Amino acid sequence: QVRFVESGGGLVQAGGSLRLSCTTSARAFGDSSMGWFRQAPGKVRVLVAAISQNGDGQYYDDSVKGRSTISRDNAKNTVYLRMNSLKPEDTAVYYCNSHPITYSWGQGTQVTVSS
Repeated sequence: QVRFVESGGGLVQAGGSLRLSCTTSARAFGDSSMGWFRQAPGKVRVLVAAISQNGDGQYYDDSVKGRSTISRDNAKNTVYLRMNSLKPEDTAVYYCNSHPITYSWGQGTQVTVSS
């Protein structure tokens, strides 16, 4: 069973930065595009960033574009999301999964941005 373990979230003031990490047990990690998703309270889970199998292609939702960088280390089965200039509206639980979604969700990591 494939598992995702997200980490790196926390409480940060507006304008601050965080780097989220997601490690997976998926043996086919290097063959999959990966995405970071977030779910704010009372809202649906949405894709905020994605990265191709070898890392040479990235996608960013307009809400994080210019403030975030997605990257991956296939040797470590890990995908990262660096977020700068954090805003209160970035408050959410952040999850990773393949893109398109193939596997069950992990528990996510909570990001809380205070104003």
